[in-house]
Amino acid sequence: MPSAKLTLSDLPLEVLLDNLFPILPTADLLRLATTSKGFSSLGSDESLWRRKLRDDFNFDGAGTARRAGWKFIYRGLSKPRVFVWGERSHGRLGLNRFPKHAKDGVPFPMQLSTPGASIIKLIAGGMSFHALDTQGNVHVWGALHGLSYALVNDGYSRKEKVAKTPLKLRLPNPVRSISCGRLHSSALDNKNKIWTFVNWGRPFELASPLLSQPDSEPIQIECGWSFSSALLKNGEVLVWWPTTGSLAEIIRAEGDRLDNQSIGQAQAVDGVIPCHTWTVTLDPVLLPSLPPLPDITNAEEEFKKNPPRLIEVGGMEDQLVGLTNYGHVLKYNGLHNEQATTSDWHYLPEFSELSRVRQLPEFSDGEGVDKIAPPESLKITHVSAHFRHFFAYSTGASSVVLQGESTTASSSKPKVISELQNKDVISVVLGDYHNAALTANGKLYTWGQFSNGALGLGDPLMLPLGAPGGFNDENQLLRARDRGHGTPPDVAVPTEVKFDHGRKAAKDRFCFDVTAAGWHTGALVIDLEDENEEEEGIEWESEEELRSGFSHDHWQSPPIIPLRGTAPAFRIGFAGRGRGRGHYGRGGPPSA
Repeated sequence: MPSAKLTLSDLPLEVLLDNLFPILPTADLLRLATTSKGFSSLGSDESLWRRKLRDDFNFDGAGTARRAGWKFIYRGLSKPRVFVWGERSHGRLGLNRFPKHAKDGVPFPMQLSTPGASIIKLIAGGMSFHALDTQGNVHVWGALHGLSYALVNDGYSRKEKVAKTPLKLRLPNPVRSISCGRLHSSALDNKNKIWTFVNWGRPFELASPLLSQPDSEPIQIECGWSFSSALLKNGEVLVWWPTTGSLAEIIRAEGDRLDNQSIGQAQAVDGVIPCHTWTVTLDPVLLPSLPPLPDITNAEEEFKKNPPRLIEVGGMEDQLVGLTNYGHVLKYNGLHNEQATTSDWHYLPEFSELSRVRQLPEFSDGEGVDKIAPPESLKITHVSAHFRHFFAYSTGASSVVLQGESTTASSSKPKVISELQNKDVISVVLGDYHNAALTANGKLYTWGQFSNGALGLGDPLMLPLGAPGGFNDENQLLRARDRGHGTPPDVAVPTEVKFDHGRKAAKDRFCFDVTAAGWHTGALVIDLEDENEEEEGIEWESEEELRSGFSHDHWQSPPIIPLRGTAPAFRIGFAGRGRGRGHYGRGGPPSA
């Protein structure tokens, strides 16, 4: 008898999802999904589309807690939109025109053009942005080191050189991830090589025997204020300081040598910075292993078999926040420089244990106007940090978001922002004095200080009195309009950011990535509606007009950074602010 013919539907599901569907062209996969209910269900599998996003777009959702919606994002990534806002000095927004009547900076999202690049990840630096595209290329704009100035003819071997609009870095290999400190950045490429930038023209590869040990594959690169760190597969953490100490001396000596030989000047040509790469062989500092930790999951056998290890870290001013595979949150202090690493990891039970979180005063049985129901279960899944603050949060519709500070100790209780609880928050990012939270349904919320528009809630001179991001008092509003004095009050309640400013008709858009640092913010969004281009009703001021009118953003002296514990500083005279305006608000001048 003839043997029965084997059909596609006879193949095991694992073969279809793991071997066949991922290599099918997307158009063929979508057509196959229309042939039956079974293939339709398989064609919507979340793990399949997450894999296709990684393979086709170099996008894996790293840095967020997203668990679903990968097929939707795949469809939208064919044309993502880049939006930026906030402080605009040092070219950090990459824009060639600005809102004409905005008080300071850009106080609402403005779309940035990135010709020929499909951006899938934004990373804000102290005075810059880095972007990763679907091909693993890195694009940069702003200044990596904006505390002094480069000459017009200087190339990007100078750390002070400003990229006024996005430029692409020509690197040896496609890049997987990037992290930014205040005046430097580090990247991990697809061959697991670690690159560090103190300028955009001469990145160096970090080479060390510590990176060639068993299970020493780096799984995360994370920058703090002045240090870089690598979290390894085995849970250990390496730290190095590119802008201070012995490594800074090595970088300076190599820079002098290359300058004397006129090598690697890195002049941008046709929108590309040709990077001159080199290698530093140096052992980073290996941080101590974790202390004994309690079993907070009641999985005794698993806990004994697989002890806790770090799976994520977040970089602060001179500290690291760590997260284990079981949800323990820890903090490491004392990362000022390479000589100051004599501390240990300190466990934060108030951020980790269900019983302690349930006892926080913001949680209750649901009674009371400002109370929220305590969580029934808890496992912290992500941490994020910047400057002097950090967040630890869980995932899902009943997600918990907890805030800590640089002063947080083992007995410290977290700050709980009621409006962020049970909101399916998938990402929290921090600037110097402002914060942003992204939810699974594509909504972006910001809160904190105005910081020259970093909240993105609109022009405070045009917002109604009492609106988040606007003035509360009419006299303050009039004084700001007439004399340019005054700063809107802080926004305490996370408020939604809109991406349709200046349009006559509202535009529904979905935010899938957000970043913040210093006094600026950026986001990636996709349209939820059919394309309907409309001229935005905004009066613009070009870069040339800014220069000819000697605008307050044409020239700036280096930022004055207040010492910790001192009062905020004020600029004297014009000092780059123009028209006698010197007030920066309670946070002091931009650290970025």
